[in-house]
Formats: sequence, C-alpha cells, structure tokens
Amino acid sequence: MKLALVLGTSTGGTGRHVRMLAAGCAARGARVEVFGPAQTDRDFAFGGAAPGVGFTAVEIADRPRLPGDLRAIGRLRRLFRAWRPDVVHAHGLRAGALAAIAVAFARTAAGNEHGRQVLVVTVHNAPPAGGVTGAIYRVLELIVARNADSVLCVSADLEDRMRAAGARRVGHAVVPAPVSLTADVSAETRAALRAEFGADPGQAIVLAVGRLAVQKGFGLLLDAAARWGDIRPPPLLVIVGHGPLAADLQARAASLGLTVRFAGHRVDVPALLAAADVFVLPSVWEGQALILQEALRAGVPVVATRVGGNPQLTGEDAAILVPPGDVQRLAEAVRAVLGDPALAARLREAAAARACALPDEDAAVAAALAEYRHVAP
Repeated sequence: MKLALVLGTSTGGTGRHVRMLAAGCAARGARVEVFGPAQTDRDFAFGGAAPGVGFTAVEIADRPRLPGDLRAIGRLRRLFRAWRPDVVHAHGLRAGALAAIAVAFARTAAGNEHGRQVLVVTVHNAPPAGGVTGAIYRVLELIVARNADSVLCVSADLEDRMRAAGARRVGHAVVPAPVSLTADVSAETRAALRAEFGADPGQAIVLAVGRLAVQKGFGLLLDAAARWGDIRPPPLLVIVGHGPLAADLQARAASLGLTVRFAGHRVDVPALLAAADVFVLPSVWEGQALILQEALRAGVPVVATRVGGNPQLTGEDAAILVPPGDVQRLAEAVRAVLGDPALAARLREAAAARACALPDEDAAVAAALAEYRHVAP
C-alpha cells in the first residue's frame, strides 16, 4: 500500500499523531509519504520517523488564504498524480478540504475509477463558531463530508456534525497518547519538583498543561484559582505550556493577586502529573486530549470540563466533570478534591483503572489500516 498523509500547520497533538501513524504503517509494510508545511517537518521529523517514511513540503497554512490555498491544491494534485498513493489520509478540516479538492482533480484527470485514490479525513478539532471564520469552516466541513470516502472523528459531537453535513461514512478516530515509562515518581523527585516551584510544606499543587491559547480555557482556571484564597495554605497553581496568550495570562494572574508558576515547555510532564495533587483541564473544547490520557495513566485526580471527547476518555468515575465556562463549578470541584482525601483516593484508583482500557499506538495503527482496507476499492 502507498499511503499519503496530509496535514497543515501543527505544533502539538495532530503532528505527533501523524508521525505515529507514519511510523506504524511503514513498520507494517506500507510506503508512506507525509505532505505538509516544512516547519511541521522540522518540528516532528517525519522523514526520520521510520524506514519507508518520506516527507514532501506542501505549505498548508493555519488559516484560509485563497492564493496560498490554491497553490497548495495545485501542488497536492501534481504530487498525487505523480506518486499515485492508494490512500490519501488528511488530518484536520483545512488539510482535508484541500486534499479533497486535489484528489477530485486527480480522479477527473484519470478519467475512470480504476486505481482511484481513496480519501480518508480525520477531524481533530471543532470548527470555530460564528462570524466569517465560522462560515468558512462550515464550507470546509461540507467539502470534506461530500468528498471523503471516510471521515474519522476524535469525539462523538464531531461525528454528529459530520453526519449532519452529509458524510457517507463516519467513524471514530483512535488517537492515543504515548505510553510513558517515567510516571513513577520517587519521594526525592517529588520533593525536588516541589522545591523547584517554591511549594511550601503541606501546600497542594494544582497542575494544568496545554497550549496557552483560547481553546484551553486557562483564563477560566485563573478566575477559579482566585476563589481558593481561603484555603490554608493556598494551593499552588502550576501551568505548563507556551502559546500566544502567555503574556495575557501572566498579566491576568498578577491582576488577580495570584501566585502562579508559568513553567513553559517541559519534558518531564509525566513526572509533574504524578507529583501533582490534582490535574485540571479547563478547555472550551477537546477531542481525545493526549494530556488527559497521560493524566489518567499517572493516576492523578482529574477535574475537567464536560466537552468534546473528555467524557468518553474519563467516564463518570475517573474525573470530576464540570460545565465549560462555569468558574464556580470548576473552583468547587478542585476544592472538593483537595479537601477530601477519600474522594482524591477514589479518583486516583478510578483513573488508574480507566487508563488500563485506553488504546495504545498499536491499536491506533491497526484501526487506521483496517479503515484503509475497508474503503479502498
């Protein structure tokens, strides 16, 4: 099988997922070529993922730009006609729509269905709501739904959206987090992490991890933290990640009089999760959040918003799920975990049990290959 994987600009989960699929499919005998922005290859080194994986630069921007999009469609069409992949698997609505148009041109040029290229699209994120951008993404949804042989979605709400848009085949995308081998944290490591962040004896650590962007809801978390001032000692909030809202969030924390550790990018997130007293995911929307899977594997008590794929990952027992945007409920949930050792213990136990049922990378690759075989002519 010749497999073309297409993605746009990515700095996180989508890029890691595509690299994992590329390596896994190549290890099972497929010839794999990844098509995407040069910067994405510099970030994820697709060409070095495994023997049999190559990379070709196609500049697919993170926002709709007509001249650049037309160039990307033309380049994809030429590359697909030259390389003749059996399956094109695009990731994200923008990459999916551009790939759909390019595949449609290639099919028309072929003049018949013999050797036609199959198109699979994975939808990783909810489209923006309202405004011009929302309208554009609605068009992208329709292009994907009407042209893809299969649409895979990371959450049930996205599956419903794509069915409503007219997709002929909709399925569940398996997007696992890498299984870490470093989640066990010794007393010495925990003490060192607490000292690094300046935690006082007996002070609880509330941990959040993610890109500092609107989707992740960290402003809501800061507002919730302002309501923990009566807890003694007050919990220490540690936020790991970087992104466009870094300066705004730091200013917001200062204006609220909060002591927050903005830790930036870290390579020891599994250890941080295992050392935390509670992990909070306050997102506006999530698919199959990799960090949430990592938190379950670390056995840390979880508070998360009831959005997207979060309930599917945690179930009703392995996390306290609160409505998105509800500062009071978020603050109360964290307070409940910190104030009730029995509740925290139940959440830890349920998280560890839930983690055992999470799919691994082998399962994700097997599911993708099964889908390719199902829709390929």
